[in-house]
Amino acid sequence: MIEFSNTTFKYNVTRADGVNEDIAGVRDLNFTVKDGEFVVLTGGSGCGKTTVIRLINGLIPHFYNGELSGTVTLNGSNIKDMSIYEISGHVGSVFQNPRTQFFNVNTTDEMAFAAENRGEQPERIKTAIASTAEKMRIENLLDRNIFELSGGEKQIIACAGINVLSPDIIVLDEPSSNLDHLAIKKLAEVLKHWKQAGKTIIVAEHRLFYLKDMTDRMIVMENGRIKHEYDHAALISLTYEHCKKLGIRPLSLEGVPLEKAVEKSAANRIEIRDLSFTYKNGRHSINISGLSIEEGRVTAVIGRNGAGKSTLVRNICGLEKRCKGTFMYHGKNMRHKERLHNCYMIMQDVNHQLFTESVADEVMLSITDKKMREEEKRKRAEEILKALDLSDVAETHPMALSGGQKQRTAIASGIASGKPVIILDEPTSGLDLYHMEQVAAETEKLKKLGKTVLIVTHDLEFIFKCCDNVVHMENGTVKESYRLDETTCGKVRDFINGKKEKESENV
Repeated sequence: MIEFSNTTFKYNVTRADGVNEDIAGVRDLNFTVKDGEFVVLTGGSGCGKTTVIRLINGLIPHFYNGELSGTVTLNGSNIKDMSIYEISGHVGSVFQNPRTQFFNVNTTDEMAFAAENRGEQPERIKTAIASTAEKMRIENLLDRNIFELSGGEKQIIACAGINVLSPDIIVLDEPSSNLDHLAIKKLAEVLKHWKQAGKTIIVAEHRLFYLKDMTDRMIVMENGRIKHEYDHAALISLTYEHCKKLGIRPLSLEGVPLEKAVEKSAANRIEIRDLSFTYKNGRHSINISGLSIEEGRVTAVIGRNGAGKSTLVRNICGLEKRCKGTFMYHGKNMRHKERLHNCYMIMQDVNHQLFTESVADEVMLSITDKKMREEEKRKRAEEILKALDLSDVAETHPMALSGGQKQRTAIASGIASGKPVIILDEPTSGLDLYHMEQVAAETEKLKKLGKTVLIVTHDLEFIFKCCDNVVHMENGTVKESYRLDETTCGKVRDFINGKKEKESENV
């Protein structure tokens, strides 16, 4: 059993200007998680759900600096009095980005790692790996190079390692944020298996639709406190409108409406012809005979993990020198250097493109207009930060931000760049409802400024809020490309829901 009693935690962080400050994590928490219970924590970014996860797995107080008062107990023992080694004997963790918890290149070695650290007998570990691979149907992922796996496959390997360790308590922090619908379905199967095995499961999540049927209790948090609690009967009755009022993502994708107005086709287009590209390892190649992208519109690029979505936008952006094909823009075929000059890409893992000592400096770095004075640049940066709800962290080091805040910082930099083509790779991963809607609103502003926006995404709500067109990728090719309206939105909904895959499995 896990018990929080008058628990308060404040993070101690150092701002870019050297000033130390305390940031609230959770305040006066009082609740219990019973053995074998499946609990979902949700709420806006910064609401405290990740802090709860860290308090359970011991990262607080043993890793994160701050002030902890009250108690958190695991099976009657106070976490303050337990070592990380002792806690790990009870609790297994799956993080939002599985790469942060990998220690091996080989997948089988990674599955064994946690159990080996616990001093388990080698034969017991080998048997557990074989059993896990069979039950999770991942024999094809054994003895693979982790760096060659898709995001979904990496997340499943992280789960497999926990399954081999077999702790009584499993905590997961936004495990679906970068997954497509089939990977989410696989994750849901793993969670159901753990639930049936009697594990105690706590999931901090924004995306709730795949958790609804197995959740015993959902806790909605706000400003570090519990705002609402719903048992299973109550949460399955929550409608799309109820969820929106609570500020959380929907519990079903069926009720998500198409919210954007359908506009006339744009006069100008980016024309891509005979595009071919293959990475040096021979994986994730794309071959596209023709693709037309409307200028001044927002285009969603959808498809399964590994379908070639990110490869396509990297080639459009000019990041890959070896691609073949033509990219006609304003009547001119643009080489990769010209595409780099005209495009700004916000990567899926934004940690790769955050360089400065503060959020404000990060945005300033992208303002390259030599005609603007320093004061004008600063004012422009402040306007963008305010629009994306980042003013309060303007002087904070980007690496000290939450995943959602990092994402918005990268988006702010893209807006500040002033380039005509903006490409976003999974921009709403890790974002709550409120901040997803903010990004959608900023995307609309980019369109009104005449920008051409391409967005790789699995987020149905986001697509229905701001996208005009859809490009559906499959096996490195464009399966279809179409305008998004009332007659075509069903295609997107069925794909994100995995409806066709479910039907084919039943045949």
